[in-house]
Amino acid sequence: MNIKPGTFVLLVIMSIIGLISAIVVLYEGWILHIPPPLCVVSNESIFNVPINCEKVIFSPYGEIEGVPLELLAAGWFIINISLVSVVGFAKKETSKKTLKFLYFWRFLGIIIVPYLVYLEFFVIHYVCLYCTTMHIMIIIDFIVISYFLFSKHANLYVD
Repeated sequence: MNIKPGTFVLLVIMSIIGLISAIVVLYEGWILHIPPPLCVVSNESIFNVPINCEKVIFSPYGEIEGVPLELLAAGWFIINISLVSVVGFAKKETSKKTLKFLYFWRFLGIIIVPYLVYLEFFVIHYVCLYCTTMHIMIIIDFIVISYFLFSKHANLYVD
């Protein structure tokens, strides 16, 4: 392994959590056609916006050309995990190039998050806990990769 085991876990854990959130919504919502667990939390809100995943997931904004956003998110997280695996296990030269691409990939993820949050809070007027979990994981992923690429104190690779 090219990178420290703890660093590898840090680089991949948020994507695993995000992937689990996406899979739960895909399976429960789109396959079984039932609300995911904790989907409707009565009297609970985030910044005075009620929590109701079902309203968000099945809103007109919940899919693009018939493809659920959760499927796209699952794909994004799977690619993210795959790229981290290349960074961790490929030859060092390939690893360093892949790390830069991983930054770009995570940047693509983070630029979409504000739009999705805007839709939830100001257009749909409901918040989805699973979506919020995915958003938070994408943001943390980006912060982590930025730290390892740009901090002088970061020590990603095994000496």
